[in-house]
Amino acid sequence: MFSGIVEQLASVASVERLPGKSASIRVNLGKLAGDTKRGDSVCVNGVCLTATTKRKTIVSFDVIEETLRVTNLGTIAKGSRVNIERSLHPSDRIGGHFVTGHIDSTGTISKVEKERDGSLKMFVETDPELLLLMVHKGSVAIDGVSLTVVDVAEKSFSVCLIPETLTKTTLGYKAQGDSVNIEADMIGKYVKRYLDNTKPAQ
Repeated sequence: MFSGIVEQLASVASVERLPGKSASIRVNLGKLAGDTKRGDSVCVNGVCLTATTKRKTIVSFDVIEETLRVTNLGTIAKGSRVNIERSLHPSDRIGGHFVTGHIDSTGTISKVEKERDGSLKMFVETDPELLLLMVHKGSVAIDGVSLTVVDVAEKSFSVCLIPETLTKTTLGYKAQGDSVNIEADMIGKYVKRYLDNTKPAQ
């Protein structure tokens, strides 16, 4: 479990394609590698991955074909920046919202508008089915970053990014046309699942 509060930006050291269309991604976690061990869960661009090996500050993660297909991890390369968050401890303060690291879909940034206060308003196009899980002022995770939904339209939604978020996460480097990972708030998923399987009252 994660909170969507990115601990640091990290650089991809290498990407090795493996048999069966899977891959091994090596990431330089810097100081966060200190207490990271084999088997730990780490959120990389919003995707929950398992650490497989560690050599000094370089931690490796195996990524299966399905994950490469449904997330933007299939497009990263050596030198790419990624958002990193280690899994929560029971005593940790939750500054964002509950994030599982299970990506629902990807989206495409359709527009970025600069606000007068220095923030940015980002519009993301994604699957209509996923938009049904979003509400005004609800929570969403984009590339693992906990954000508040501003607008929900027929084909897109928007969020506002404060300067701190732009500085501390990969979202400050994103532009129109870029792909992002999206995880909707889990509460909305359970509510929709319940309603989809409940006959409406006559």
